[in-house]
Amino acid sequence: MDVSIKKSGGQIANAIIIPMIVVVISAVIGIFGLLHWSARLSDENARQSEQTLIAGALQITQNYMVKQQTGVVVWDKAFHIVNEASSDPSWIYSNMTHWLFQTYGFTRSILFDKDYQVQHAYAQNHRFKWLTPQAIDQLKPAIAKVRARYITSFSKTPSGLFRFTPNDIGTRNSIAESGVILLGADPYVFSAAAVMPQIQSISNKRTPPAVLVSMAPLRGEKLKNILEMTGLDSFVLARQQIDREGVGQYLLRSPRGTDVGLIAWHASQPGSQMMNRINPFLALAALMIAAVVIAVVVFTRQMTRRLARSEARAVHTSRHDALSGLPNRSSFHTLLKDALEEGLTEGTGTAVVYIDLDHFKDINDTLGHSAGDKVITAVAQRLRRVLPASGIVARISGDEFAMVLKGCESDEWLDYILDQVQDEIGRPIMIGSRELFASLSMGAAIAPRDGDDPDELLRKADIALYDAKANGRGRRSFFEASMELHVQSKDKLSRELRLALQNDQLDLAFQPQSDSMVKRIVSVEALARWTKEDGTAVSPSLFIPVAEETGLINELGMWVLNKACAKAHEWPGITVSVNVSPNQFKHPRFVEKVMAVLAANSLPPHRLEIEVTESVFAGRNDSVLKALRRLKNLGVKVALDDFGSGYSSLSYLRRFPFDTLKIDRDFVSDMNGNAEAEAILVSIIQLGKALGMTIVAEGIETADQVDFLQSHGCHRLQGYYISKPLSEARLKTFLQDFDPPYQQGLSVTFPARSRAV
Repeated sequence: MDVSIKKSGGQIANAIIIPMIVVVISAVIGIFGLLHWSARLSDENARQSEQTLIAGALQITQNYMVKQQTGVVVWDKAFHIVNEASSDPSWIYSNMTHWLFQTYGFTRSILFDKDYQVQHAYAQNHRFKWLTPQAIDQLKPAIAKVRARYITSFSKTPSGLFRFTPNDIGTRNSIAESGVILLGADPYVFSAAAVMPQIQSISNKRTPPAVLVSMAPLRGEKLKNILEMTGLDSFVLARQQIDREGVGQYLLRSPRGTDVGLIAWHASQPGSQMMNRINPFLALAALMIAAVVIAVVVFTRQMTRRLARSEARAVHTSRHDALSGLPNRSSFHTLLKDALEEGLTEGTGTAVVYIDLDHFKDINDTLGHSAGDKVITAVAQRLRRVLPASGIVARISGDEFAMVLKGCESDEWLDYILDQVQDEIGRPIMIGSRELFASLSMGAAIAPRDGDDPDELLRKADIALYDAKANGRGRRSFFEASMELHVQSKDKLSRELRLALQNDQLDLAFQPQSDSMVKRIVSVEALARWTKEDGTAVSPSLFIPVAEETGLINELGMWVLNKACAKAHEWPGITVSVNVSPNQFKHPRFVEKVMAVLAANSLPPHRLEIEVTESVFAGRNDSVLKALRRLKNLGVKVALDDFGSGYSSLSYLRRFPFDTLKIDRDFVSDMNGNAEAEAILVSIIQLGKALGMTIVAEGIETADQVDFLQSHGCHRLQGYYISKPLSEARLKTFLQDFDPPYQQGLSVTFPARSRAV
């Protein structure tokens, strides 16, 4: 063994060392050349980056000037005065050009009328020698763009008129143009914008606008601002290019494309500076690399021998779980395949058992992951101890294990073995001074009865495990064909539901909720309904749980919320209630989604009521309380549904101030002649009133129930006595028939279910 390891280690060492020496020598030569090339490239990139910085800072300055100019060009009064046959120069001076100078420092301005003529000119020093044909000629391309954008902002209406609809109605940036021109010997930054109305207007023809050009010198404050934004130093404005090493230059061009001047600065040369610093060390580095290569050669020979010795250990580790020491998933699959082939050869049965620890997450959450690791280790040891000598046990993932039992004689024999497994795991597990009790859910499939393919048997054992967990945990199930049909049926239903959601093939039903005197409808509860294309109605009790399991509940819930809010405008003054699943609250942006739906449908928040059950608080997740409080602060009403059906409803009433308390229908249906049920109802109503909540009784079906609830101050009623869930069309008819008596101040009493359509 030692000789083979040395031989293997020597071969590995030679395969590594020889190429390494060649690579190192080539790399050293290449690095020296690459460093010098990179230095030159770095210098060039630095100059280009600084030019980009200056271009960006100049553009920001121009954009800010456009924004400053907006206050006087987007103005109804300015629009009308400028476009009058005889405009008022003094008004334009006081309210536009001089105002821009006083407020923002625009020292020069030109107002061009719609015929391209200078209508008004302004100079801070009242001197106009700068207003030359050459200056105007530089501005013409920018003015032409502004006029063209203004004209194209008109859209033709069906009546033949033109509506002014600019792309950006807020700032009109799309109709403005900015740049740099040369006035005399100095460059000026300008902003040109069309004078336009604030309010969208309609006219019978499109006419060019008057254009206001406002300018400020680039020297002084503007140049200083650009310098501060870029972080460069030694800025100067020059007329001609400077042919000198280390000087960066940014050319300024007018809208005509002519040179206006340039901005020059001391360009940084990081590459050259770097090379000057590191050149003395490069030679030393080469010597050090040579020494390192020699050391690596010696070290590599030693390490390859160690590597050969640890290879066997690595193979074992790759096939076993580090925590429990059991075979892992990939190794188990190989062992299962071998066991099945052995059973097929000997004509014996082979059982595959999937095992899942019940509520293992609670151990991690309450005691920490270290305690969970100890439980996993203890369970692994016990499974290994109770298993027959020929059996195989592996850890598949977190809290999942799998077993292979060879020579499975019958279901009774397998039951006996699994009884021993459950008894062994059921004994207390000591974690420090604490006793923990674990339980298992198990699913089994037996070859060749359930198949002889490893993957098929594992899948069927997993289906049986799912059945065991669905029927209460702490038990076991043997695979049956009906289980697979159930899984396939559920999978088919989930795929059909997903498709129905994508194609908007679901419907909503609405169940009205009246006030206690049955005089008016105050709310409607939106309920999802699904009828397939072939006319088959799918009960919500079937597709809602499937949506919960598959994660479709988020999409379904938002679909119901959006549809209900969209329809709410048809019932002014009536609240729309929507049930929200606990899984929806787990979405980190659930509140934002609700806000988006309300905004998209222009529905005031106070007209929406979110109904939640106490299961939404499972795990005492504070994020749920925060989400509910955010919704409540927005104005959305929050109702606690099915109150009394859980064991801790009172604690939730204390933790969160609900707007509405909905009494579970079981209390209402049990109260007829039942003194205890009636006493509980009265207590719930009094409790809700004491907490300032609106009390709603569900499941109202008789007039006696209505009389009892009225006499004890219940605020609202919901049930078949008022109406069963209705389609949108039937709800509209129902409300039309229901409203007039209320509007006339009449008291209306309906016999049981007479309003159900």
